[in-house]
Amino acid sequence: MNPALDLAAVGLLILVTAVLGFAGIRLSRTTSDFFVASRSVRSVWNASAISGEYLSAGTFLGLAGLVLLAGAEGFWFPVGYAAGYLLVLLFVAAPLRRSGAYTIPDFVQARLESIGARRVTSIVVLVIGWLYIVPQLHGAAITLGVVADLPPWVGAVLVAVLVAGIVAAGGMRAITAVQAFQYWLKLTALLVPAVFLLVALSGGGYEIDPHVVFPLERGPAAADAYATASLMVALLLGTIGLPHVLVRFYTSPEGGSARRTTVLVIAMIGVFYAVSSTMGLIARVVAPDLARPGLADAVVLLLPSRVFPGPVGELLTALIVAGAFAAFLATSSGLVVSLAGVVSQDLFGGTVRSFRLSAVLCTAVPLAVALVAVPEGLVSTVGLVFVFAASSLSPVLLLGVWWRGLTARGAVAGMVVGAISCGGALIGGALARNAGEWAVVFSQPAAWTIPLSTAVIVVVSLLDRRGAPPRTERFLARLHTPES
Repeated sequence: MNPALDLAAVGLLILVTAVLGFAGIRLSRTTSDFFVASRSVRSVWNASAISGEYLSAGTFLGLAGLVLLAGAEGFWFPVGYAAGYLLVLLFVAAPLRRSGAYTIPDFVQARLESIGARRVTSIVVLVIGWLYIVPQLHGAAITLGVVADLPPWVGAVLVAVLVAGIVAAGGMRAITAVQAFQYWLKLTALLVPAVFLLVALSGGGYEIDPHVVFPLERGPAAADAYATASLMVALLLGTIGLPHVLVRFYTSPEGGSARRTTVLVIAMIGVFYAVSSTMGLIARVVAPDLARPGLADAVVLLLPSRVFPGPVGELLTALIVAGAFAAFLATSSGLVVSLAGVVSQDLFGGTVRSFRLSAVLCTAVPLAVALVAVPEGLVSTVGLVFVFAASSLSPVLLLGVWWRGLTARGAVAGMVVGAISCGGALIGGALARNAGEWAVVFSQPAAWTIPLSTAVIVVVSLLDRRGAPPRTERFLARLHTPES
């Protein structure tokens, strides 16, 4: 490795990010610019931006590390991540855009006509967003620690300061161009090294044992049926509850554009997952000694120097480092802009000035957590966020779009029960990892927490004497009627 070259790559990325962000800042004038880019982002551009913010540290670094550790079993994560967008396409993309809302709490309030439901939704959205930002900051710390031997706090603080500055200055309009650019950079940063590595492996010098690359005992057929099913349910439904994903659909010109954007996103992230997973398979051949917790997440940073000692390996590593930082910046900025919109509207009146203050506050909280928390596996950490989102927020959004009987009391009860049951299960699973068969029920709780929260929503709504809001039929007609 060449620390100076790696840091230069990070510096160049920061420079390009600043230039694109400044160009967007010059166009950000109105409240609509800051919150939803004036609902004028076209499908290809929006799909690139969504893919840029969705492909986080857990994908760029953690997925290859997971495949290195778990073999074929690790492919369940990219399958779930990509397929989750199919549910977004089918059930919520166009209706959310037609709602006219700026944020998820906006949608819940408009649908249920309840300030209380809005406030509970805002709290859940903040928890989901902050939990998702923390692994991005941990990924930045890991990257700079591996390539430049810098203290862990340096990478976390660097990403937090950049994200807070860009979002506060220009809002959604500014980060759209940044995130779109960063998707293509991330794809290039893994695709080019993967091609070089595959060519090197095909040239000989490495013995490729199929049993090592795809061990039968770690494949899908040998996986725990309950754990796999629960994980897939969490990943599929969790995508619907991610605030930084849903807020981007509000930037589309109309509902049809939101659907086209989602189709493009599925293709874009599918290509990226294929490349990232390939890096994990290469690691099983080239660097099996790194298959240890704590080291596996850094494997894509270490692979080029293993196969190409010298300038070629150093250049490839620098490219990967730039792509990794693009992942941290894109995802973190998407999360912060979605959270800043919520905090600004709920606490400070929804002005441009309050949005900027909220952006700083929404970055400071996860930064404080990241500085005191110990990094775990990036993919597993992000996976827990999906479980929490699927248990607490996704049922309310789905029922809010498709069931006229939903009431404010039902929604609040479901979100509270889902959040408490999921949070308690995950804490219990962490404390009882050696509890035998019951441990997996708590460590992968989506299979029962999602039905539980959904059942609570339905039962409480049916028992609620106040019933659904009087304008429900009109609102649902608006969600499901194409603009044309």
